[in-house]
Amino acid sequence: MKPTKRLHDLGQSLWLDNITRELLNNGTLQRYIDDLSVTGLTSNPTIFDNAIKSSAMYDEDISRTASSAKSGEDLFFPLALADLTRAADLFQPVFARTDGVDGWVSLEVSPLLAHDTDSTLAAALDLHKRAGKPNLFIKIPGTPEGLPAIEAAIFAGVPVNVTLLFSREQYVAAAGAYLRGVERRIAAGLSPAVASVASLFVSRWDVAISGKVPAELINRLGIAVAQRAYKAYLELLASPRFQRVANAGGRAQRLLWASTGTKDPKASDGLYVKALAAPFTVNTMPEGTLNAFADHGEVDQILAPDGGDCEKVLANFAKAGIDIDALAVRLQDEGAASFVKSWNDLMTRIESKRVTIRKAS
Repeated sequence: MKPTKRLHDLGQSLWLDNITRELLNNGTLQRYIDDLSVTGLTSNPTIFDNAIKSSAMYDEDISRTASSAKSGEDLFFPLALADLTRAADLFQPVFARTDGVDGWVSLEVSPLLAHDTDSTLAAALDLHKRAGKPNLFIKIPGTPEGLPAIEAAIFAGVPVNVTLLFSREQYVAAAGAYLRGVERRIAAGLSPAVASVASLFVSRWDVAISGKVPAELINRLGIAVAQRAYKAYLELLASPRFQRVANAGGRAQRLLWASTGTKDPKASDGLYVKALAAPFTVNTMPEGTLNAFADHGEVDQILAPDGGDCEKVLANFAKAGIDIDALAVRLQDEGAASFVKSWNDLMTRIESKRVTIRKAS
């Protein structure tokens, strides 16, 4: 049995953190579903930038709308929706079989809106309507300005993938926004069964402190932070507040591990996947990590519900001079800035292709 299948059977969903038209056209995504137990997919601006940069498969669509599109966004979102709705159809059997728990794909609102609550909500509503797929999440960053948009989107019935979460505190804030949206639906007599995931970024913690801690702490911070968030996740699911929501028909917002590709070339390529095996969670993996884990990954034990040794490990990081709370804020801010850069690169790429295509026509 492949390690990916063992991980799936343990109760964790494996999602691919990538999408390209080639993956769809050549059957690779379907093979990942059939052979590697992949049950969902996520995307972001960097992924689409790389896909459009390295392929001519998008040129015809860009050419067709080059003259009518008013902006790069007007060109981009139809391209992204075309790919993601095809992927959503491939995951539809999983979505149906799990009654909407699994089988999702994700599309991000413009990162330029990360600090604009009203515009984020308007974009989420628009993209959800345009997609027309029940198993498509709209990604909204869990920044302070994003939290009200998350609550409002959930209240409006839009499934949300909360992105750019880095700490337990940021996760708890996002979970609170989700629950408030569901509770408002219950109070309004609406169905509370609106799905969501909360995406906690892992490996960036260890990149941020590379070279700044003793050898025994190398590549341990991201996992310890994830352990702490996992404990809070299970405590929330066991809380009277969530149980009241569940009793009314509400869904659990599943915890998702993001940024799980190993960045340290000296570490195992399955470091974060092995360490974060846990039922009723999602691990969204880069393609290289997925294939590596399927080939030689190890599945030993699941995460301890009580967080294991995370507090002891985090205390050692504090002793080494790492301010966890301050770093969490910095990582979220840097993550938002990085997504903006990727978005701007993507818009430049599309505009360049549009100009080239129009000159050639």
